[in-house]
Amino acid sequence: MALTKAFTLSSLLVSLGLLTAGCDIRAEARPEKGHVAHSDAASEGHGEKDAEHGGAAEHGEHAQKIVVTRPKRKDVTYSEPFVCQIRARQHIEIRALVEGYLQDILVNEGQLVKKGEVMFRILPVVYQAHLNKALAEAKLAEIELANTRRLYEKKAVSIQEVKIFEAKLAKAQAEVQLAQAELKFTEIRAPFEGLVDKLEQFPGALLEKDDVLTKLTDNSVMWVYFNVPEARYLAYMAGLKRENEKRTIELVLANGKKYPYTGKIAAIEAAFNNETGNIAFRADFPNPDRLLRHGQTGKVLITRDVKDAIIIPQRAVFNILEKRFVYVVDDHNVVHQREVKVQYELEDIFVIDKGVDESDKIVLEGVLQVRDGDHIEYEYQDPDEVLKHLKFHAE
Repeated sequence: MALTKAFTLSSLLVSLGLLTAGCDIRAEARPEKGHVAHSDAASEGHGEKDAEHGGAAEHGEHAQKIVVTRPKRKDVTYSEPFVCQIRARQHIEIRALVEGYLQDILVNEGQLVKKGEVMFRILPVVYQAHLNKALAEAKLAEIELANTRRLYEKKAVSIQEVKIFEAKLAKAQAEVQLAQAELKFTEIRAPFEGLVDKLEQFPGALLEKDDVLTKLTDNSVMWVYFNVPEARYLAYMAGLKRENEKRTIELVLANGKKYPYTGKIAAIEAAFNNETGNIAFRADFPNPDRLLRHGQTGKVLITRDVKDAIIIPQRAVFNILEKRFVYVVDDHNVVHQREVKVQYELEDIFVIDKGVDESDKIVLEGVLQVRDGDHIEYEYQDPDEVLKHLKFHAE
């Protein structure tokens, strides 16, 4: 009896479990409200179509709208920054040419001196004495030569004696010139107009020959050096031949402000640096206010004003290996893949050298959904409206 009750209770529990499981299965199989179920075959068909069109959203529910626009012709401004070092046109050390005591310092640190102005004076007593001695010896040599010539005229001496005394006079005169130069070197003059740097010696110091007294800087024109990669060098050289392109060389200082005067490219080095792949440029900037000093740093901006440039948004372009392409839509709404040559790359747009012009229609949105030869339906957007919504607006 107890066994029969237990069996009956167990059967009841199993039946209840099966009933509950059946409800769960039916609940899982019930389609959600508003969802359209697809067969396996249909799903496979959509998967193949999505793969063909570069990964469009599953079952076509989130496919991107295809938007077409045209290239735009307008003037653009393109700037490239390069880190630079600012150097004075002339920056030299002023050294003592003779030894002796430093008698006078006639300039101050930071002073602007003129060419030929006396900057330092070394005690000249010894060198004046050397000059006086040389002058006396030269006078003696002149007298001896004159006497020898009179004796030669009287046939008392040979011509060889005359030549010997001529040589002695020439030697004495050379000694005079040397003594005059040494005396002149006791006054150290500015070789050019410039700014006096820190003074390295003071009055009363015993100087040796070649001791540094100060430095002199001619910063009336500044030489600004910067390195340019090979690709940009080639683009710069190609741009020199374009009549619709104007260049402006500007300098941005360490405070972020532009220097008020523009420069010009004055020199390009003869060889590339094989380790960095760069070549050095030099831009010359006038410095009438003496604002720029030797050793400053900054950035050179090479700004190009390109007239009537063809521009397109960057997102309309796709790459295949090292080449760039766009999809061009013909009059029958068929897309064709076309290579384009980019002249300059701005933040959101490309300046096009070759490949398309303003008469072409190009795919802007949905590039990944089309392929060469496809017939498409699209929405057209005016290029002016497209450019307004870019992060970068062509100037």
